Amino acid sequence: MAMSRAAAAAAGTPVARRRLMGAVAARSMASWFGHVEPAAKDPILGVTEAFLADPSPDKVNVGVGAYRDDSGKPVVLECVREAGRRIAGSMNMEYLPMGGSIKMIEESLKLAYGENCEFIKDKRIAAVQALSGTGACRLFADFQKRFLPDSQIYIPTPTWANHHNIWRDAQVPQKTFTYYHPESRGLDFAGLMDDIKNAPDGSFFLLHACAHNPTGVDPSEEQWREISHQFKVKKHFPFFDMAYQGFASGDPERDAKAIRIFLEDGHQIGCAQSYAKNMGLYGQRAGCLSILCDDEMQAVAVKSQLQQIARPLYSNPPVHGALIVSTILGDPELKSLWLKEVKGMADRIIGMRTALKENLEKLGSPMSWEHITNQIGMFCYSGMTPEQVDRLTKEFHIYMTRNGRISMAGVTTGNVAYLANAIHEVTKTK
Repeated sequence: MAMSRAAAAAAGTPVARRRLMGAVAARSMASWFGHVEPAAKDPILGVTEAFLADPSPDKVNVGVGAYRDDSGKPVVLECVREAGRRIAGSMNMEYLPMGGSIKMIEESLKLAYGENCEFIKDKRIAAVQALSGTGACRLFADFQKRFLPDSQIYIPTPTWANHHNIWRDAQVPQKTFTYYHPESRGLDFAGLMDDIKNAPDGSFFLLHACAHNPTGVDPSEEQWREISHQFKVKKHFPFFDMAYQGFASGDPERDAKAIRIFLEDGHQIGCAQSYAKNMGLYGQRAGCLSILCDDEMQAVAVKSQLQQIARPLYSNPPVHGALIVSTILGDPELKSLWLKEVKGMADRIIGMRTALKENLEKLGSPMSWEHITNQIGMFCYSGMTPEQVDRLTKEFHIYMTRNGRISMAGVTTGNVAYLANAIHEVTKTK
């Protein structure tokens, strides 16, 4: 039907035109993002959500990778509290340089490479403050893509799930190498060495410096020496993710042994450091990325490029966590306190490993649980199947990731017997 003259006149008014334009704009905007589907839930965060929603008084969360005390409570280290008191009111909160806190970087390099490392003295290490270990890995992945665009990265099977996300989003092709041996629940050293030998010369490899996540399985010192030798033969580049220095054994020097072996053997290396676990600075996002270069001039060039990559991502890193780290590591008294406290955290984890294993053995479990105490660090790769983990959750209100990874930080003297009994119940028959 033809529009009347009156209706046509009304439609031509400024008010009507604005309404029409608004309706068109609304439809256009609605369509811009209409195709976006919800992202898959993070498996670890999903475990925590389910745990929090469970009203059971017996519930236990051994899924989250954050330290808890023997009461199951989050911990703020006393050295961190004291550093915070010293910082409060005495330090400004101005922007840091693109590369971050010089003092924090200096202390981080000494921690990773050694107090008297010749490469630090010769200024051969390009280093920047990073957004914890994740940010350090991402900066390196972007650097790798930008300056070695035809390279790829070899990542262990299994690994921390976010490693795959990081190099994927940096558009670096990935391959995997053998690491874990499911039958022994230990290291598949023969398979690992074969994959190192068979990779093309000059390949990039991601290595966990200590306390491998999620397995808790680390090479022995002698095995690290063989790995380093084979890397030398094949001219591979080792990139170490060191998220647990000090937290694994209680001794930061011991936990850096793999890196020191590679340095002794003359490798150039990359290293991502995090202070989330070993200082409990989970939410501060304090970390460091370092790359050992040929000489000082090359280190200056590499650092400048790392800063250029960081600039459009976050401009410059946060200051508060950097101040805490540099205050602790730069003060002999506070550093001594930190070393005592980080050993205390590691010792509690080691003690809970022993308690869990002993409780399972007392229950007459037909399985061997030696791997619980053979493994090290935050996590125990239990060997339980996804179906067994589902039973733990459904029948006993125990929450963990479906790959059977137990966060030992969630195990306490108050729940270890209950946890052991539940594990026994779901594993005693196949």
